[in-house]
Amino acid sequence: MLEKERQQLILDMLTEQNFASVRTLSDQLNSSEATIRRDLAKLEDVGRLKRIRGGAQVLEMEKQTRRPSLQGTAFLAAKEKQASVKRRIAEKAVELCVDGESIIVNGGSSTYMMGEFLAQRRVSVLTNSYYLARDLIDNSDIQVTLPGGEVYRKQGIILSAFDNDTIQNYHGSKMFMGTPGIGDYGVMESDPLLIRAEQKLMKQADQLIILADSSKIGVRSNFIFEPLENVDILITDTHAEDRYIQLFEQHGINVIMVERENSLDKH
Repeated sequence: MLEKERQQLILDMLTEQNFASVRTLSDQLNSSEATIRRDLAKLEDVGRLKRIRGGAQVLEMEKQTRRPSLQGTAFLAAKEKQASVKRRIAEKAVELCVDGESIIVNGGSSTYMMGEFLAQRRVSVLTNSYYLARDLIDNSDIQVTLPGGEVYRKQGIILSAFDNDTIQNYHGSKMFMGTPGIGDYGVMESDPLLIRAEQKLMKQADQLIILADSSKIGVRSNFIFEPLENVDILITDTHAEDRYIQLFEQHGINVIMVERENSLDKH
């Protein structure tokens, strides 16, 4: 992640939370605490925040210009975590696509990895990920459709507050999406606004395909997006616990597992 991108995310997180510790920022942005401290010092020097013991807080002027926010992991940090296994999962997901079909790809770090492989295919894509859309536009001849709405920079997605938008006029044979967790309670999500947007997308697709590396298996999040019965296919890796694989299969999910290299993929 570039320094400028990381510093903007720090400001976004402080605007959302008012205060954040160095440790929290380090964990969420996948950066060392020393790097975060340097970023905080630079941002304080230009008058964007105030450092206090153990972290930083947003300035009053930043509060007044607060932008809409969503709960969830920052995309630019998330895409660096479990990157090699996410890439293998994404490659397997694209193998399920048939040339000539239309698909829906929900924003997220796992689904973003599909772009590399989709670029070689002849499909049409509706996505609310502006990072994926940008890469497909730059590197392929794929027809890319975007929903109207507001850009949420932290998650790298476009969401509309209105029911009447591009989505209702699009039909996809498959919808691909990632998740903060999937387990006994179903497919999890981090924010109600994300759930609303994803349910709109899901209505336009014939199949729901979840991309979730083993670190997401059995994990709970704040909200339930869909019960397991509504998932058609799950793509994960061979480190997923057997009891969860059995649970998913008992609910009629076709579980596809990719090999995971221990030396490259660590939790």
